[in-house]
Amino acid sequence: MMSEHSPAAVSPLPRSAADAIRRAARVFPVIVLRGPRQSGKSTVAAAFARDDGRIVESFDDPRTSQAFRDDQDGFVRRGKPMVLDEVQREPGVMLALKRAVDAMGTRRRPGHYLVTGSANLLLMRQVADSLAGRAAYINLWPMTRRERLGRGATGRWSAFFDSVPEEWPRLAEADDAPRDSWRDLVRLGGFPEPALAPTDFPIGQWTSAYIQTYLNRDLRDLAELGSTVDFHRLMQAAVVRLGSLTNQTQLGLDVQLPQTRVRSYLNLLEISFQLVRLQAFVLGRRKRLIKSPKLYWNDPALAMHLGGVSDPTGAHFENLVLIDLLAWRETRTSWPQIGYWRTSAGHEVDFVIEAPQRLLPIEVKTSRSVAPGDLKGMHTFLDEYGKRAPGGLVLYEGDDVRALGRNVFAVPWWRVM
Repeated sequence: MMSEHSPAAVSPLPRSAADAIRRAARVFPVIVLRGPRQSGKSTVAAAFARDDGRIVESFDDPRTSQAFRDDQDGFVRRGKPMVLDEVQREPGVMLALKRAVDAMGTRRRPGHYLVTGSANLLLMRQVADSLAGRAAYINLWPMTRRERLGRGATGRWSAFFDSVPEEWPRLAEADDAPRDSWRDLVRLGGFPEPALAPTDFPIGQWTSAYIQTYLNRDLRDLAELGSTVDFHRLMQAAVVRLGSLTNQTQLGLDVQLPQTRVRSYLNLLEISFQLVRLQAFVLGRRKRLIKSPKLYWNDPALAMHLGGVSDPTGAHFENLVLIDLLAWRETRTSWPQIGYWRTSAGHEVDFVIEAPQRLLPIEVKTSRSVAPGDLKGMHTFLDEYGKRAPGGLVLYEGDDVRALGRNVFAVPWWRVM
């Protein structure tokens, strides 16, 4: 029994992660598709089940859990390829899969198991090592703009990352995606049900229900939480700091919780794909660099609702860009790192894509015009990293591609995302 908890959440639109799943299924016996609840994992898995004639079992159904507990090994060794949905509800599944794969010996069947979960199983102690070398892990984030347009794609980050800056104006101007409002995209978010709904969709009611289900059900699969009141307060305090450095001490003071509790709650938010801690890019010797992670959410619309914000801000725009970048990373055969850069002197770059021998700094601006003087952090970064960073990309609200000197180009954000 597959479920995405609502018929409206089932979308026929292609997802960019599908190709990554197919690649992994040619090599690994187990593919683990992870991501926030209601990001579309069950829908993607159902498509693979239809194509491959897979047995489908969902641990959302108590009868499935009971059948697994009655005969763990028999449950997962039924010959045909399988989809096992929401496995974080039964952590013993991963160990059963390990035994099943090991029993295959040298005749491992690539792609035999497609497993979904609304938790980062690699961060769960009881399952972190159970499938080492046997499984590929793929994250499914809320829908990107180009997925919502029916293109099954993320932003065109590869086109810019893999080319020289002199080609960027041509690449941008050749794009045929329509102009859009980032504010509208932020308000609606990327979860399939609201993102694909009619314009009068009650997004506030949906996000409230999402948060309540997350607090009252999903979290209890991961930890003995007791009352959810303190946890909810911590969520609200954290999301107010969207795009800011994570300061656990200040968070604890704001919600009157001990540091151990704050740390535990933040870890749970990260394990369950609600909170995203963007790590600092710290390579460099000549400048003192800030190393604390910055805090973002899995979806800007959810962040707005949690924070009680009625109008999107620059931090929400950054959050929209970050989720697109994270979805793009899943499509790459070699996984680039994504971080931010900030010096102790206050020079900063919003995002840095890092691969061996190549860096791409990205600035996100909500204005319709950008001047070279607005980009001190970008120029400082390019000075610091020289040939590894041949140019810088600025996403802004304007209509034209503009050269801002030293291989820095301002590009309309909707020509990239």
